[in-house]
Amino acid sequence: MKVKLIKSLIGSKKDQIATAHALGLFKVGDIAQQPDNPQTQGKVKKIGHLVEVSE
Repeated sequence: MKVKLIKSLIGSKKDQIATAHALGLFKVGDIAQQPDNPQTQGKVKKIGHLVEVSE
């Protein structure tokens, strides 16, 4: 699955920022290719309002 950061991390909680960094997302527009497994889905759910997911 491809995960794209569409909103800035400024003003987000520390754990949400850490989750985005764990996915490889640092700046708006960054795209990371991640495996489609329960761990990744949980991370995406936590920061779902900041990212866009495509298969």
